[in-house]
Amino acid sequence: MPVPPTAADLARRVQSGDTTASALLDATLNRIEAARNLNAVVSLNEGASEQAGQIHRRLAAGEHLPLAGVPILVKDNISVAGTRTSCGSKILASYVSPYTATAVARLQAAGAVIVGKANMDEFAMGSSTESSAYGPTLNPWDTGRVPGGSSGGSAAAVAAGLTPVALGSDTGGSVRQPASLCGVYGLKPTYGRISRYGLVAYASSLDQIGPFAHTAEDLALLMNVLAGQDPLDATSLDAPPAFAPGTPEDLRGLRVGVVKESLAGNTAGVDATLQTTLDALRGAGATIAEVSLPELKYAIAAYYLIAMPEASSNLARYDGMVYGARVAGSDVTEAMTLTREQGFGPEVQRRIMIGTYALSSGYYDAYYSKAMKVRRLIANRFAEAFGQFDVLVTPTSPFPAFRRGEKTSDPLAMYAADVDTVAINLAGLPALSVPAGFETVNGVTLPVGIQFIAPALQDERLVRLAGGLEGLGFVKAGVAPGY
Repeated sequence: MPVPPTAADLARRVQSGDTTASALLDATLNRIEAARNLNAVVSLNEGASEQAGQIHRRLAAGEHLPLAGVPILVKDNISVAGTRTSCGSKILASYVSPYTATAVARLQAAGAVIVGKANMDEFAMGSSTESSAYGPTLNPWDTGRVPGGSSGGSAAAVAAGLTPVALGSDTGGSVRQPASLCGVYGLKPTYGRISRYGLVAYASSLDQIGPFAHTAEDLALLMNVLAGQDPLDATSLDAPPAFAPGTPEDLRGLRVGVVKESLAGNTAGVDATLQTTLDALRGAGATIAEVSLPELKYAIAAYYLIAMPEASSNLARYDGMVYGARVAGSDVTEAMTLTREQGFGPEVQRRIMIGTYALSSGYYDAYYSKAMKVRRLIANRFAEAFGQFDVLVTPTSPFPAFRRGEKTSDPLAMYAADVDTVAINLAGLPALSVPAGFETVNGVTLPVGIQFIAPALQDERLVRLAGGLEGLGFVKAGVAPGY
């Protein structure tokens, strides 16, 4: 399982003059073309060549470019001026962003080259990247299986070595779960650590942009560029980044809490990987103990009773009147109805209807209001646990990648795929999926991720932990066989 050149490696090569940003871009485009069968990339950035051509001049002018020439894909719900931002939906198939997301602008300022947009579940609603209007993304470890979702295109692209890093968004696990299923790192930062300006909203109190990478060094490199307060996002936090990959010494004395509620319902390979991870930590000097968070059994229900109402509100703007697709009707009401009926896919329609119902008169107190109270209980329980532990650990997913079509006819089964991840978004905490092992299913080797959770604003602790595990030779990151 070869490890491809990292973002840090590529930036150093460009900075030293060993290669050029344009050469890296050409090689990236060739890899994307060769892996078209994965359907990980839905559009290319026409301005990428010009961006790459400017890197040498910017370096010569003395600019500090920590990501000099690094090719990056971003999820198709993150705005890049002059490029299509469709959110994997027919309703925005022709929408071109008039502005750039703060996260992308910071990448570009650091010298990164935005290659294009990665495939995703429509409006980030899904756990398999099967609901995209552009067709499903395939998992590079086994193309008959899903890459996870909703950021499956970004995860698959990094797992296949198309780009060394990529951006996704995480509302209930949409960075961490596909990272686990594709065998790469996926970091969901503390809510507000990365600006959401330019991220198309699904559930505004839960959404967070996060990176995919192969190494802790690349995670640190990206987060030092991405994190920080943004005047364009009132929810962004004044928490200057100080990320660096750790060493095995950082694991000594680390207090690790194993979440009891995450130990049931896992496949044998996931259980074995968790135990191997705990053994590695224990051997490095960490202390391991079990902790119970009983409110987590309500997390899935609370999450969907918050996310769907927020989606209902946020997606009300897509009515065909101002931008996006428009279907003609006999009057305004019919035009709006037909536009939304034909523009949104079935999963998006389902979530809008459930969300609207939960917010309706007579049901708000019974559903949305109660879910918000459960959200507070979950956050409080996490806070109590962090009084005893430095990090908490769970599987990222109770199972490795499942076969395409296996869960599409059962929405509840699809929602349950996020059982280990949604509570972290409810509490606004940072969490990292680490590629920690494999499980063989019907003769196919599939990646397994382990999730580490830290207190709010302790994102740096997770990256240090990742570097420590790498120093032990424990992390199983690398390009999927055949790519």
